Amino acid sequence: MSAKDSKAELSTITYDKDKIEENVGSIYEAIVIMGKRAEQINAEIRSELHNKLDEFAVHNSTLEEVFENREQIEISKHYEKLPKPTSIAIQEWLDGEIYFRNTDEKN
Repeated sequence: MSAKDSKAELSTITYDKDKIEENVGSIYEAIVIMGKRAEQINAEIRSELHNKLDEFAVHNSTLEEVFENREQIEISKHYEKLPKPTSIAIQEWLDGEIYFRNTDEKN
């Protein structure tokens, strides 16, 4: 799922603890799983943002030459308005879209 297509909340809300821990039985384990997913989402968003900003970068300017690059500003503003990676990870968790496995269990 793309961060742009996410239906995650843009602001802080309260979540039902029971819904969060029902898949694993422990709120702490659920938080670790969502945290790792949030790190993955953040890395994807950061990489995408840097690639788009590099398209409009000026590589031959000096310190005295400061250019206001409108395209870079608009791209940055767009990414600032996206839901936070943590919110996206929580929404994916609640929707059952995160695959996880416990490597400590012997099956």
